[in-house]
Amino acid sequence: MAKNTGNNYRRGEVRDRSQTHAPNGNAVERNTTNGQFTNQKTSGGDFKGVRHEGK
Repeated sequence: MAKNTGNNYRRGEVRDRSQTHAPNGNAVERNTTNGQFTNQKTSGGDFKGVRHEGK
């Protein structure tokens, strides 16, 4: 299980999640067990600790 350290990084990985980019450029988080999009990050950058799809 991923844990926040309080020092602007995460220890470990977030399981059963992946991320890709939407056509508008925002990072989108996807649940890998059922393929549903779960979250969209609008503040810029990528989700911390979540693996990338299709790189």
